[in-house]
Amino acid sequence: MLDKIGIAKRIAQEVRDGMYINLGIGIPTLVANYIPKNIHVVLQSENGLLGIGPFPKEHEVDADLINAGKQTVTMMPGSALFSSADSFGMIRSGKVDLTILGAMEVSENGDIANWKVPGKMVKGMGGAMDLVASAKNIIVAMQHCSKDGASKLLKKCTLPITGLRCVKKIVSDMAVLNVLPDGGFRLLERAPGVSVEQIKNATAGKLVVDGEIPEMKI
Repeated sequence: MLDKIGIAKRIAQEVRDGMYINLGIGIPTLVANYIPKNIHVVLQSENGLLGIGPFPKEHEVDADLINAGKQTVTMMPGSALFSSADSFGMIRSGKVDLTILGAMEVSENGDIANWKVPGKMVKGMGGAMDLVASAKNIIVAMQHCSKDGASKLLKKCTLPITGLRCVKKIVSDMAVLNVLPDGGFRLLERAPGVSVEQIKNATAGKLVVDGEIPEMKI
């Protein structure tokens, strides 16, 4: 199965030239390190930065320059800093082409739960609800199963919902899947060494398998 870097590398293959992209906290932030050099995109952070670069090397670290997850980042030439209000204005007006988010659960209808586990302390939803309601395309980076082996790709989400029918594609440690318009996960690719049968056993929601499923190329 893929590790976090493997998931980020596979998602980086979905990036297209000219996109404005928001990277969520966790695995999605790693995508910035693996965008092909011949592709020009602008990465946006909801705390007020347009033009995020790769994570800094030790001598480049600036403690005042952080992303929404409070990780230190670099800025690309031509970057801009602005208020959170301006940042959310960009998001809510549909200026973001692609949002890459982590998730605790995704339903076969494309619902996402990624901000709260009942009974556990959280700092708040952050920008997740605005992003899933406003982005033109949403890709989820996630583990296919929880630590106890339970599927996180479900018929219906059990955790508090962040957004309804918004997820278009999922890249997990086991597979790449599309969410079908009429419901269900369509298997597109499998992680190296992972069988279709393993993915079937790890997916609680409806799984559609058409023909031979290729291995991911990372």
